[in-house]
Amino acid sequence: MIVPLLVSLLYNDGSHLAFIKAILITTLSGLIIYFVFKGENTGLSHREGMAIVGIGWIVAGLFGSLPYIFGGIFDSFINAFFESVSGFTTTGATVLKDVESVPYGILFWRGLTQWLGGMGIIVLSIAILPFLGVGGMQLYKAEAPTPIVDKLKPRISETAKILWKVYVLISALEVVLLLLGGMKPFDALCHTFTTMATGGFSTKNGSIGQYNSIYFDIVIPFFMLLAGINFSLHYQFLRGNIRGFFKNPELKFFMALVSIFIVLVTLNINSQFDNIFKSLRYGAFQVCSIITTTGYTTADFEKWPDFSKIILLVCMFLGASAGSTGGGIKCLRIMLLLKHSYQEVFKIIHPHAITQLKLGKKPVPSDVMNSIGGFFILYMMLFIVSSILLSAMGMDLITSVAAVAATIGNVGPGLGMVGPTQNYDMIPYFGKWLLIMCMLLGRLEIYTIMTLFTPEYWKK
Repeated sequence: MIVPLLVSLLYNDGSHLAFIKAILITTLSGLIIYFVFKGENTGLSHREGMAIVGIGWIVAGLFGSLPYIFGGIFDSFINAFFESVSGFTTTGATVLKDVESVPYGILFWRGLTQWLGGMGIIVLSIAILPFLGVGGMQLYKAEAPTPIVDKLKPRISETAKILWKVYVLISALEVVLLLLGGMKPFDALCHTFTTMATGGFSTKNGSIGQYNSIYFDIVIPFFMLLAGINFSLHYQFLRGNIRGFFKNPELKFFMALVSIFIVLVTLNINSQFDNIFKSLRYGAFQVCSIITTTGYTTADFEKWPDFSKIILLVCMFLGASAGSTGGGIKCLRIMLLLKHSYQEVFKIIHPHAITQLKLGKKPVPSDVMNSIGGFFILYMMLFIVSSILLSAMGMDLITSVAAVAATIGNVGPGLGMVGPTQNYDMIPYFGKWLLIMCMLLGRLEIYTIMTLFTPEYWKK
């Protein structure tokens, strides 16, 4: 919080006292916990790792809401907590009605929470706090957004540092390109934070569309796609393994889906624009934004034909690649589920055939497929139950379905009353608590939070 405090002082926007109070409370709380439990670290079990991540993210959301509360940005705690959790989980669902009236320091904090949450607060802790030692892998597995954890180095702390270096490097490149396009330094930094995190918080009420710039409509989707690709692949690419990067099966699947959806949406919305190039410009931006779960907008896709809206809704579920900062079910899971389905059909036709499910040339263990199957079922059940509960609170069908899909997928904008030109302020009180839970479950891959609510977890 020191950095946005300095930003507040630089712009003299009057929000510095809010950050000073928040810093004092956060620091004092941390010191009390540290000194009370100092010397009791005997290593972390798998169960403790899950608890630290699950509870840690909730607590981060609570402390993250302090600048909003002390800054008088919201008139209720639930709105401040909603905005904070939406930031850290990189969802981008906002309850702010007028973003441009918010002080610079608060806007910077809003973007910074997404950038931190993108790669993960706990991964950052592993990278800079070596005293976690033996518990590092438990924490990383509990938070890493991938069913198959890539361990780039023998020590998990080294892996976390590598991922963060790649993250910072690509972020720095985007800042430079946005500055070259004429974006102000403050806006360039904030939009980089929220692009690389696939978060979507903007400093403008009209999101990226307010700039009406072809240059930004090309540069930003490029970085959204980069953020939606497994960061382990970026590391391999930077090390010179270019061939391995482009031969990765999930990357090929992800890019194929993006290309197909862009073509379909472009053709479908062509009648709404002057020419095919404008249709491609806006169609490509929205497909990239939604499938990577970033949530930026350059057009009101609520007014597009139903066919395009259904494709964007499907994109909310699919999400980006595993190991990226994107949300959703993840393309790796979808691809393996499709392969598994085909394998089952093949077995019916050839009952005596011996088959093995592979990802590229590597066999996929049965426990990984069991985990993916369980995740998919839980994801869809959570979506159905949450949609029903939200509709029971008075929300219409489209709004209920889209709001839940957009929050559990960490997308942000949905359809209906939470469309690209609307916000989540009109969601009922208990509806906001429900969507907060959806955001946390989606960001932490469901299992981490769900285990905390199972009786077996608390048995010795």
